[in-house]
Formats: sequence, C-alpha cells, structure tokens
Amino acid sequence: MAAKLKPNPTASFFFFFNLLLHHCAAHPDATPLLTFKSTADPSNSLLTSWNSSSDPCTSWLGVSCLHNRVAHLILENSTLQNPLPPSLASLIHLRVLSLKQNRFTAPIPDLSNLTSLNLLFLSENRFSGEFPPSLISLSNLYRLDLSRNRFSGEIPLSANRLTHLLTLRLEENSFSGATPDLHLPNLHEFNVSGNNLTGAIPSSFSKFPASSFWGNPALCGPPLEKCGAIASPVSPKTTVSSSPTAIPKCGAIASPVSPKTTVSSSPTAIPVETNPNSPAKAKHKGKFSNIAIIGIIIGDLFVLGLVSLLLYCYFWRNYSSMLNSEKSSVQAEKIVYSSSPYPNPAQSERGKMVFFDGERRFELEDLLRASAEMLGKGGFGTAYKAILDDGNVVAVKRLKDLNVAGKREFEQQMEVLGRLRHPNLIGLKAYYFARDEKLLVHEFMPNGNLFWLLHGNRGPGRTPLDWTTRLKIAAGVARGLAFIHSSGALLKLVHGNIKSTNVLIDKLGNAKLSDYGLSVFASPSSAPKSSGYRAPEAALDGRKLTSKSDVYSFGVLLLELLTGKCPSVVDSGGPGIGYSGVVDLPRWVQSVVREEWTAEVFDLELMRYRDIEEEMVGLLQIAMACTQAAPEQRPKMSYVVKMIEELRGVEVSASDDALESVSESPSASEDICRASE
Repeated sequence: MAAKLKPNPTASFFFFFNLLLHHCAAHPDATPLLTFKSTADPSNSLLTSWNSSSDPCTSWLGVSCLHNRVAHLILENSTLQNPLPPSLASLIHLRVLSLKQNRFTAPIPDLSNLTSLNLLFLSENRFSGEFPPSLISLSNLYRLDLSRNRFSGEIPLSANRLTHLLTLRLEENSFSGATPDLHLPNLHEFNVSGNNLTGAIPSSFSKFPASSFWGNPALCGPPLEKCGAIASPVSPKTTVSSSPTAIPKCGAIASPVSPKTTVSSSPTAIPVETNPNSPAKAKHKGKFSNIAIIGIIIGDLFVLGLVSLLLYCYFWRNYSSMLNSEKSSVQAEKIVYSSSPYPNPAQSERGKMVFFDGERRFELEDLLRASAEMLGKGGFGTAYKAILDDGNVVAVKRLKDLNVAGKREFEQQMEVLGRLRHPNLIGLKAYYFARDEKLLVHEFMPNGNLFWLLHGNRGPGRTPLDWTTRLKIAAGVARGLAFIHSSGALLKLVHGNIKSTNVLIDKLGNAKLSDYGLSVFASPSSAPKSSGYRAPEAALDGRKLTSKSDVYSFGVLLLELLTGKCPSVVDSGGPGIGYSGVVDLPRWVQSVVREEWTAEVFDLELMRYRDIEEEMVGLLQIAMACTQAAPEQRPKMSYVVKMIEELRGVEVSASDDALESVSESPSASEDICRASE
C-alpha cells in the first residue's frame, strides 16, 4: 500500500507566492500602482479595490486605461499622504494625473519619463521644494496646476519649453524672485497670486487680469500699478540743498531748476538784493510803491478778466460737447444695439460699467463708438462683436426682457457669475446696468459657435467637422457644465440654456459655454424655448431648471454631435421607424436603436473616419443616459465627464481644417434648424 503524502507547508507558500507574482505581472502597470498604494494609503482604508486579484483597468478606483495601459490616474479630495513614490514614473502611458486635495508632502520625484502626460493637477497638497525640474521635459503638458502647496525658490525660465501649456497655476505658494519672461503662445490661464515675487511683470503676462498677480507686495507693472516714481531731470550746474528737508518724497515729481541757479544750503541766508534794509532800496521806496500798487491793481483786473473768459470758454465747450455726446450716444446706441430703426425718445437713467477684475478698461461711450457687427439673436438678447478704439475686440450682449426685481438682485447674480473662471467657460469682462438698458461684455470667440460648425454649408465642397474635434468639444462642454454645478452647488447654480449656439469655439478649437446663469432672470414669456433641448420637466415652466435639466440638454447636444441633425427637426421616415412627421431628437434616436438600426443614427459625414465606431457607440450610450425621461435616472455631470474621458485621451488637438472650412456666411436655413432661437 502506497504511503500517504503529507502536504508541505513551505512548498504551498512558495506556490501561492509565485502565483501572486505571476498575477501581478499579468498587467505591466500593476506593480508601480501597488507600490504607490503602499506609500500613499498604508492603512488600506481608501484604495481597498486595489488588490493583486483584480485588473487595474476594470475595477481599481481612479484608474482608467487605454489599450490596456493606465492612461488616467485620478484620486482627488482624499486623505492620501506621504511623499510620492518614484514608481509613478513607470506609468509611461499616463495622460492624466490628478492628485489634488490630498496630503502629499516632500518634493515631487522625477517624472520625466511621463512623456505622454497631458494634464497634471497637484494642487492643495503639502508639496515643498523648488519648482520640480523634471516637469520641464514634459513637452506635451496642456494643464499644469501646482497651486496651494509649499513650493519655494524661483520660477525657472526653462518653463518656456512647455509650449503647449494652456494653464499654468502656481498661486498660493512661496515662490520668490522675479517673474520669468515666459513666452507660451497658447497660454490663456495663468495665476501666480499669493507668492513672494518681486520686480516688474513681463509684458507677455500683462494681458492677464490683476487677480492673477495679487498677493505679491513687491510686484508691479501692468496690470498692477506702474513701477517706480517719475522724477524730472535736474539741469546741469544746479546745486541741490543739503538740508534734509529738501529731499523730495518717494514718488513726488521734482520741478526743473534753471541753469546756473544756486540753491542755498542754509535756510536762513537771504540774497542782498532782496534785503529790505538796503540803502538803494530805501531811496526809491515811496515812489516805487505807488507805481507798484497801481500796476498790481491793473494787473489783477486783467488777470481776473482773462481767467473769467477762459473759464467761460472751457465750461461752455464742455457743456456743448456733453449735449452733443448725449445726442450722439443715443444715436450710436440705436445704431449699434437697438433692434428698432427708430431712436427711443424716452430718457433712460445713466448706469456705469462694472468690471469683474476691478480694472476699468473702457467706458460705455467706448462701446457705443465702437464699430459693431451683429453676431446673432438668442433667448436673452442680441450679441454683437465690438471693435474698440484701441483695437481690442469684445462681444457685447444686450440683455432684454429680464425679470429683474431690482439693481441689487442683478448685481449679486453678476458677482457670482463673474467669479466663475474655467477654461471651458466664456470669460466675462464687465456688465452695465440701468433701468432701461443692461449689457454683458465677454471675450470674443473668432471661430463662431458649434451650431454653424455642424450645420453651416452642408453639401458638396464642405469639409466636415471631424470626429476628434467633436469629441474634444463634447468633453470641453461637459467639463464647463460640471464646473458650474460644483462651484454653485450651494446656490443651485445651473446653466439653464445649453444649446449648440451657446457653445463658442476659441482659436485653439476649445469649447466655451456662454449665457450661463442668466436663466434665473427668465420670465415665462421670455424663457428660451431652446428648440428641442429642454428637459420634459422644464418644458412647461422654463424657470424651474435644475442641474438634472442641464444634463438632459447636454445629452441632446451630444446627439446633435453624433447625428448631425438639429434637435427638434428630424425626418423620421427612415426604415423601421414608426413615427411620421417631425419628432424630437431623443425620441428619434431611441426608436432607431430599438429597431436595431443603430448605424442609421450617426452622421454620414463621420463615415469617412476609421476605427471610431466603438467611441461613437460609447458616446451614444452616454447621450441616451443623459436624456432619460426621469430626472433621477440621469447621471451627474461630474460622472459624465469621467465617462467621456474614458473614451479617449481628450486633450487631442482639433483639426484646423475642420474649423476653417465653414464659411462666415453659412447657408443652413433657420427655417429647418431653429437652434439659434
């Protein structure tokens, strides 16, 4: 009878250990991630899903992959701690790294191997040391946020190598020295406030608002106060008094002193010629005094008459010009802003321009004098392109039919909106409030809006909006909308008017939302109908808008990007579709998908691109989730952003041809597509 074999504990241990190593080695990025976990979460209380028995790409918190390699590592607003382990540099396919709002400490390790990194967010931690030198080699960075840490030392001039940067945020640190003269052609978000920087601000940064530099007491130059004092030159051969009281105060303007003039070094010294006890003076004292008195009287009368004449001419000229200015202002306002060809005879109260960054750059009269071009009409008013006298171009929206209880209510809402700053929101510059006139000034976008990019000049000869650009726009709108919802959570701030005409495109192809937050002033008669974008629960009363109704409108926008069709105008006569006539876009898409004609959904202009079917279907699923009839079944915008980013690395460049191919005079008929209403 054969002997019974006993289990060998040592052999079993090595068997399971080898099995564990083999499983960890199955994914090339598992080992550096587990090393990161052991350092950042030693108690295993946060990253519990990170374990060797699962796949990082499918079940690990904050990890998403592209082609089975980790592309996104997003672990925000947690209590992760300790120094970052150097093992992070092994994630060579990483595109997005966001560890903001944690408790990481010490200098940042060498990350120069992360050459694919596009987005790096490390704000609100406890990192220290100098500006991380390894970041300079990450030439593909679009966003770099090191704000609210403990960095010190100088900001290196070598940051000029980061030529793709769109965002550079270094505020609330301890950086010192001069602000480097960086020339980053694509940079449009920059902030170094709350540091110890000194000296003059380079001219390359003067375009940014003053708030980007606040909190640096020794910093000067535009857009802050001018540097130094202006002193007039002192002529040659001039001796300046040695008395301490003769030293001009800092910033005072010194009067020029004539040549060969000697300024006394003794405050009590009197020249001989002016001594009243001089014999020569005493001889002619009486006679000269009488003549002097008569001359003084005549001179006084002459000077008084001349001054009166000058004052009369001056004030009369100003009064006349003021009258003419009022006339011309009323006429200019009629020409530039009014939709009526006739001037309004009623006199409106005078308001004032209020600038969100605090620095006055122009007045109402400058806007009225500016050459203007109407950009379009929307639910909240008419927008114009205005070219100011100094060459700057702004967009001006003349708000109409607003349900505003009073000036204070309007100002409070504008203060909230003016504080919103995000790469995917249009930058607000100023507003004007009067009883009969309300204006909103924001930055001008040269590439128009998404509506005309999608629907303008369809037909032969048109270069379509490519898939990469559409996906980038979708991601940008999602980020901007999620930012509005998160920033105004306590105020329940919503956009309220999501549609393709309110998605503006800048010169880099980035999407920027406009008209956000204005829906709070909508009256029942003026509430924008939005032509198919309105959520079912908000269709009856356009003022009852929530973040969930914004999600629905965004879902309709995604369907518009995917189908190339206008939201409320769909020809439902396709195969297998049971509707006749015009239906809204979500119903039409649902019917097509239900009948398993999914391929019929997508825009024919997208059929020329290869290997995008999976991404299109993924975006379609996100759109259908957003357009659920029940509000509680729709996802939050923060989750929508993550789903879109998982489809592809979203920081890809838009095609220049796609943005330049649409004519400035689109031929799409507003009778067919009424998205601009």
